[in-house]
Amino acid sequence: MTDPAYQRLDLPPTASPYTVLRAAVRALHSDTRAVRGFRAARKRFYRQMLCAHAARQAAGDSPTG
Repeated sequence: MTDPAYQRLDLPPTASPYTVLRAAVRALHSDTRAVRGFRAARKRFYRQMLCAHAARQAAGDSPTG
């Protein structure tokens, strides 16, 4: 897990993809979400967060605690 943006979401590996997506949306600044020209970049960011989460789940990371 090397993606610093995914690490900042601070999600457990048991989180659902929908939870990851919601956290990724909240991580973006509201101005960034409002610009139509950034749509492709936003979608790419969301896909990267979902892929990083899937990789973390596949690696078998367990929640600490």
